[in-house]
Amino acid sequence: MEKYHTWSLILIAFFCLIPAFGFNASQTTASIVWKDTSIDIGEIPIKNPVKIEFSFKNPGMIPIIIREVKPSCGCTVADFPKQPILSGAEGKITVTYDAEVSGYFSKTISVYSNTEENVTELYIKGIVVK
Repeated sequence: MEKYHTWSLILIAFFCLIPAFGFNASQTTASIVWKDTSIDIGEIPIKNPVKIEFSFKNPGMIPIIIREVKPSCGCTVADFPKQPILSGAEGKITVTYDAEVSGYFSKTISVYSNTEENVTELYIKGIVVK
C-alpha cells in the first residue's frame, strides 16, 4: 500500500511543478516564430531559378510538424522539413521560383502545420527582367 502512496506523492509533485517551469499540460498545438513571412527578392533574370529561404523557430514545448507546403503556382516549388522541429530548434522552408515571363510577380506559399494558426501564408515578390 505504501508503494501506491509514494507514487501518488511523486505524481502530485510533478503536476504541481509543471506551471513553475512554464509547461502547459493542456497545450496541444505547437508555436512557431517566423523570421520573415514576406520577402521582396527585387529584380531577377528571366528563366533563372532563384532560391528563397524562410526561417522559423520553435519557441514552444510541442514539436512543430509541417504537414504540407503548397505554392500558389507551378513556377514555385517548396522544400520543407519532413521531421518534427523540436522545442528550441530552428527550421527553414526553401522556395525555388523559376520565372518564365517578365514583369512584376507576387506568389503565395501556404504552410500547413500543427500550430495554432494551422496555415501560415508566406509571400515572395519581385520583378522579372529580360
